[in-house]
Amino acid sequence: MADVLRASRVDNMGAENEGGNMTKLALVTGASRGLGATISTFLAGMGYDLILTARGVRALEAHAGDLRELGVGVEAIAGDVADADHQMRLVRAASERSGLDLLINNASDLGPSPLLALHEIPLNALRRIHEVNFIAPLALIQQSLSLLKARNGWIVNISSDAAIGGYEGWGGYGSSKAALDLASLTLANELKEVGISVVSVDPGDMRTDMHQLAFPGEDISDRPLPDETLPFWAWLLSQEPERITGSRFQAQAESWELGVRV
Repeated sequence: MADVLRASRVDNMGAENEGGNMTKLALVTGASRGLGATISTFLAGMGYDLILTARGVRALEAHAGDLRELGVGVEAIAGDVADADHQMRLVRAASERSGLDLLINNASDLGPSPLLALHEIPLNALRRIHEVNFIAPLALIQQSLSLLKARNGWIVNISSDAAIGGYEGWGGYGSSKAALDLASLTLANELKEVGISVVSVDPGDMRTDMHQLAFPGEDISDRPLPDETLPFWAWLLSQEPERITGSRFQAQAESWELGVRV
């Protein structure tokens, strides 16, 4: 995949240089592995410069190094996305570029493993899930609004089928993603007049470390790798953001586009 992305980067660089346009900038949370690594690699292939964050320093730095080989600018800032000081560091890094084209809120906290019933989950664990999965994305959105407005940027919030499924054991995680879905739609309504678009994406089940934590000791090799969602991301990022703002998508469904809901 690296060769394909490198070729895509060359094409994008040529178009940008010829048109004299500023290189696009994306901020991706939870970017060191899994879906976040897949999305950020794809964005690098499209010619985006990147601000990446995740908690694991080594994994984040290794991934950032790989992406720099594609010829893009990458700033890796390790930390806890739920930490207010860390959020400020991320937004400050974007402000040095005078604008932000794309914010992808991907970082997530599953909660206790094995999963617990909602009526049994410790409330401190539930608070942590919501801090990472709902409050932190909203905080980053609030703090980066002027940067997104400067470039008619858009926000992609990563959701889950657990947000609507009511699955046993998934109440903590699912409730945080349901809140994020509602926030996405609400923000789409509130921000469209200032040129900021917002969508949410359910990526589907994937063979990731977090999914394995949800099924400890079980074989999840039948789940697709995050690369399975690449056709969806290629389609999504080719759309006019204002046309699809307010939509909720399913990246592995037969039909990705569920319709504009605002």
